Amino acid sequence: MLSRTLDYPPEFNSPKRTDWMGLVEQDLKGAPFEKRLISHTYEGLYIQPLYTEDDAPTAEDPAGWSGLRPLTRGAAPLGTSQRGWEIRVERNEPDPAALNAALLDDLEGGADGVLLRFDACARAGRDALDAGAPQLAGRDGAMIYALPDLQAALGGVQLSAIHVALECGAAFTQGAALLTAAWRAAGVPASEARGAFNADPLAVLARDGALPVSLAEAMRLMSDLAAWSAKHLPRVTAVRVGTAPYHHAGATATQDLAFSIATALEYLRTMTRAGMSVEQAARQMEFSYAVGTSVFLAVGKLRAARRLWARALEVCGVCASDAPMRMHVRTSKRVLSTRDPWVNMLRDTAGVIAAGLGGADVIGVTPFDLALGPASALARRAARNAHHILMAECGVHRVCDPAGGSWYVEKLTDDLCRGAWAILQAIESRGGMAEALLEGWIAAQVESAFASRRKNLVTRKEAVLGVSEFVGTRDKSPERPHFDRAALLSAARERLGDSPNMKFEMLEREGGPRMERLIEGALAGAPLSRLSAALAHHDAPRARLAAPIAVHPFAEPFEHLRDASDRLFDECNVRPRVFLAAIGSVAEHLPRVNFARNLFEAGGFEVELARSGDDAALAARLRESGARIAVICGADGDYPQRVPPLARALLAAGARSVILAGNPGRSEEAFRAAGVDRFIFMRCDAVAILTQLLNEEGASL
Repeated sequence: MLSRTLDYPPEFNSPKRTDWMGLVEQDLKGAPFEKRLISHTYEGLYIQPLYTEDDAPTAEDPAGWSGLRPLTRGAAPLGTSQRGWEIRVERNEPDPAALNAALLDDLEGGADGVLLRFDACARAGRDALDAGAPQLAGRDGAMIYALPDLQAALGGVQLSAIHVALECGAAFTQGAALLTAAWRAAGVPASEARGAFNADPLAVLARDGALPVSLAEAMRLMSDLAAWSAKHLPRVTAVRVGTAPYHHAGATATQDLAFSIATALEYLRTMTRAGMSVEQAARQMEFSYAVGTSVFLAVGKLRAARRLWARALEVCGVCASDAPMRMHVRTSKRVLSTRDPWVNMLRDTAGVIAAGLGGADVIGVTPFDLALGPASALARRAARNAHHILMAECGVHRVCDPAGGSWYVEKLTDDLCRGAWAILQAIESRGGMAEALLEGWIAAQVESAFASRRKNLVTRKEAVLGVSEFVGTRDKSPERPHFDRAALLSAARERLGDSPNMKFEMLEREGGPRMERLIEGALAGAPLSRLSAALAHHDAPRARLAAPIAVHPFAEPFEHLRDASDRLFDECNVRPRVFLAAIGSVAEHLPRVNFARNLFEAGGFEVELARSGDDAALAARLRESGARIAVICGADGDYPQRVPPLARALLAAGARSVILAGNPGRSEEAFRAAGVDRFIFMRCDAVAILTQLLNEEGASL
């Protein structure tokens, strides 16, 4: 074991924490240490300004070594240092031909694998001829309804050389049959096929609020697919343990971890009851996590995930190294904005750094404009190059667990493990993840956790750059592809032709592996609806939640306001306007001018600034501007004398609302008596104030 003590030469004193604390207390000058220097996370963790070996969770190295238990530092002795992580791109273009062109470009640009996202129609097990197709076809995914569509999407791709993963929602069995048929049609040996079918019924239930079958039937289909895959496709995983629905709804890192392990245990129980061994079942799972812009928290989360899974397997009587966690990490969609989307490139970069430092096996980067729809070529290239720069130029992958050994990271990892394990025990005490999800406990926990973050977002304590702070009012969105969904649906119907009316005897045949019959049907041209009909079971009601777990993008409150401003502009050719009346010198009023400008531009207001020392001149400028909202900006010392007469002058000049930039304190009554009706200051509820003002301006919210 390497020494953790740094030995100083004898002429230097060995620094002590008490020495450091003495210097800090001098600088704080009586201010409370806990309030000024200790920060708090949404997980309830306390982040100290300094960590020493005294903060190490145990006397021994708690992380162990790469390749050894508890696998915190990864299952492979050399980690990803040999070749880097797998670059997996997500393709969701509605048109299979356009998807194929984008995919070939991605592969030429260095991608190793692809995640194909089927559209809402296909994810429900339907196809273009379904009555509900016009509402679902081409929405949030590719219009892949039969084997020819999938072959068109994968045309020109050497399937044995890349990893193909699917996002098929509830139709994971049908999607697996289509992909396996594509491998067979391309002559890819079963031993060389690499992919992930990503059956994840609990995540689908959480995201959509319902399944087309009962939960018991969905779990049975999942376990059947896993057993078949384990037997026939050694390099394919059938099951995904995904926490995206909870993460995007605002779950904390500890909740994210607990939900993933609880879901994995639920799946383990299902597969082992169906006859698989724990080791076989565990090896059929790929864990999928999303990481945001808090780099150290994300690194700690990924390290904690491996330790938690190793511990869970030990409880099940399995050596963790026999079935180590395979981890797919994606940059979070909840931190992306539709406004000023260029900033998303920075958010993506932070996520990739965290995933790489955390030891992810597979990393996917969300293109910076994906929140607007199918990604542009520029966004796809930027997403790929984030990987290449961090590996080829920065060498992030060349050190196994580079964050390991840091007292801060080790303590953070340990704290996350303890917090997640407590939540996991609560879930298990309620009967497991499925029961906790069905009874609404999971949704309630996530919503409760998001409440404090929501407060910080609407008060701008937690900033969203380009949206709630430093608003990019003149930035244009990138040029993006446009798809005519109606024309694509018509073409898809023509491709299907009469296939739904054709008789596919293999789908109705009794006996033999059901998966083989589905693959034969796919090879014969059976569309998704026929594959789904072959799986239909009507002996139990569909699984259903009271409501899907609500998604909460961080930028949403302010983007909702900006949308209302845009609608007003489209209707009236004018935006809501605010007049800033700056008093005092530039040095005195500039901080509050900038504060007010940021706040109102975040709500979609045009801002006009006037600097004049005369109340009458400011009132005249307000009248010329046409604005009906006036904001007085200055220094606290000037307010008692200047605000009352200026507020009255602004009201006389046509202001409907006079606002003061600053907390009024004891002077509030006097200011209100003079006509000031609102106050804006640090940590005020910006969204509530802006909503009221937009409504008064006639914007529809």
